[in-house]
Amino acid sequence: MDVDPRHYDHVAINDNDIHNVVISYLVHNCYKETAESFIACTGMKQSADHIEDMERRKRIINYALEGNALEAIELTEQLGHDLLEKNKELHFDVLSLHFVNLVRSRKCTEALEFAQTKLTPFGKMDKYVSKLEDFLALLAYEEPEKSPMFHLLSMDYRQQVADSLNRAILGCTSSIFIERFSQKLIEKIFARIAIKGQSAFGL
Repeated sequence: MDVDPRHYDHVAINDNDIHNVVISYLVHNCYKETAESFIACTGMKQSADHIEDMERRKRIINYALEGNALEAIELTEQLGHDLLEKNKELHFDVLSLHFVNLVRSRKCTEALEFAQTKLTPFGKMDKYVSKLEDFLALLAYEEPEKSPMFHLLSMDYRQQVADSLNRAILGCTSSIFIERFSQKLIEKIFARIAIKGQSAFGL
């Protein structure tokens, strides 16, 4: 990373800055118990809403990772009723988790019916056509896990969608303030570390 020390000479990092970075990480990843302990130990003031949001998001993430997309969608709509409506791509991805779960369970008839009612409407937009074709192609294989689209059945794909869903929910709740604030602090901290490293090596 190229760092110009002149841009950060005035930056001061104090304990409160570090605390905000840590709590941001804990909130983002839904480490509820650890976050509560950290808040108690440091004397930070955090809204009870943040703790409640973490619990809800954790349940949503777990549902997504399990492939229970319909439950994840229901809880997501309780947090932000128009979140998925405004984010069509994420909505498609979350719905695809349910389709994939049906395929994995060899419920091909149900999977096809679900695709026809919930996924194919996205095909009206060109950018979803290729993705839709990949998912529907899974139905052509007796062992979809061995198909060229096997990655759509993987935990990696579910994790990717769960992460995107988590970030979207954070973006529509009060927790986003912590996220943005701490991101700036993280940039400052790494900048200061980089500067010290350059000085140590005479760069």
